[in-house]
Formats: sequence, structure tokens, C-alpha cells
Amino acid sequence: MWNPDVYLAFADHRGRPFFDLLSRVGAEAPRRVVDLGCGPGNLTATLAQRWPDAVIEAIDSSPEMVAAARERGVDAAVGAIADWSPKPDTDVVVSNAALQWVPEHAELMTQWVGQLPAGAWIAMQVPGNFDAPSHQAVREVARRVPFSTPLRDMPWRDEHVVQTPSWYAGLLTDAGCTVDAWETTYVHQLTGETPVLDWITGTALTQVKERLSEEAWQQYRQAIIPLLAEAYPVRADGTTFFPFRRVFVVARVG
Repeated sequence: MWNPDVYLAFADHRGRPFFDLLSRVGAEAPRRVVDLGCGPGNLTATLAQRWPDAVIEAIDSSPEMVAAARERGVDAAVGAIADWSPKPDTDVVVSNAALQWVPEHAELMTQWVGQLPAGAWIAMQVPGNFDAPSHQAVREVARRVPFSTPLRDMPWRDEHVVQTPSWYAGLLTDAGCTVDAWETTYVHQLTGETPVLDWITGTALTQVKERLSEEAWQQYRQAIIPLLAEAYPVRADGTTFFPFRRVFVVARVG
């Protein structure tokens, strides 16, 4: 279960890639703008500010996130990205930190290219840190007793979940788009006793938490804390640097 409050604890850090992504979208007066994986809607609301005359469409697979988005005035609906298809007036498709959850997202993007009108934009950003120490620690602790049994069928995501910017650029160029693709490693300066654990609790650990009892979840937390502390040490000023690689793709349909 996704928890909007936990996710929003790092809203400023999580929001920066969204705005970096949208800064490369050149749509001037789109008719319909779609946010796939809208989360709690705090970023979706800014789409209406940029394009006040556009219809804003938003979906997310989490009912909790959709409820939080609706509380912010976003007309969001529960739905799976894999089941979505663009309406004829869709001019901008945005997906921020969501497509990594969809194994067939590359095929979906090429499918959307064929369904969108000429001049439409696809803009997506996905984490590229699945081989980072944080995710390695998640998997390492999950293999230990007593967590290995309830987590044995976890669909672990590794570095192959997402591709390189060049790979996506080739895919969408061959599909007939003009493509701008890049990657950025953000060095987030975090505070708190367990800042990296707090961060991944709202994302990478959501499914782990769902599968464990409350007692086992607390044991899991205690087991992963020293691994994260070693990989991401606290600085003398009390802050922790958390490098986070992200992959960006902006494509204009030809």
C-alpha cells in the first residue's frame, strides 16, 4: 500500500526531476495533458498552472494516492498504466517516476507514438539507481531469515528494469520521434536519524512492508539500518548525501 504522507516527506527532492523533465517539453497550447502515475497529485496540479486551458487527465494504480490527489483538486482516477491509451486530443503525456513499475513500458511508449497526433509530446523520467547500495541492501536483508519466506516471491527489480538514455533515444527515434534523452545523478542532502531508510520506505520498500507482519517489518528495518548507514554515512554536520541517478526522455511525435 502506498502512503502519500510517507512519499511526500521528500516532496522537494522528488519534485525536482519532474520540473527538469517538463522544462524540455515545448508544447504551447495542448488540448489534453495526461499524467500517468500521478501519485498524490502535488506535481500534477502544476500542469494545470502551466497549461490552464488544457484538460488534465491523471491516473494512478494506488487508490490511496488517487484519494490524496483528489483532495488537492486533481481529477484523478484509479487505473493501470498498461491499460491506458490516449484520447484523440492528447497532446502531452507525462510519466514521472512510474514507468519503472511497468515491465512492458518500452513497448507501451512505441504504441503510444502510433496513437498520438503529430506534434504530441511524451515525457518520462525513471529512477536509474536499481544497482545502488540502497537497493542492494534491500535485497540482501530480504534473503535473510526470517524474511526470506514471506519475501520469496518478491518481483525484485535490478539494473535491467530501465534502460540507458541512448537506448530509449534509439527506440523512439526509430518509432518516428525527435528525441531528447539524458541522465542526471542528483546528490540529495538529507537529514534525520535514518534518512535513506525513510526515503526508500516510501518507494522501494512499499511491497516489502505489505508482505511482512508489523513485527517482522520492524525487524527488517533494524536489520537494514546498519547497511544503509555504512553505505551512506552521516557527515559531521549531521546531514547525509544520497546520490540518485535518474533517466529522462522527452520525445516529440513526428
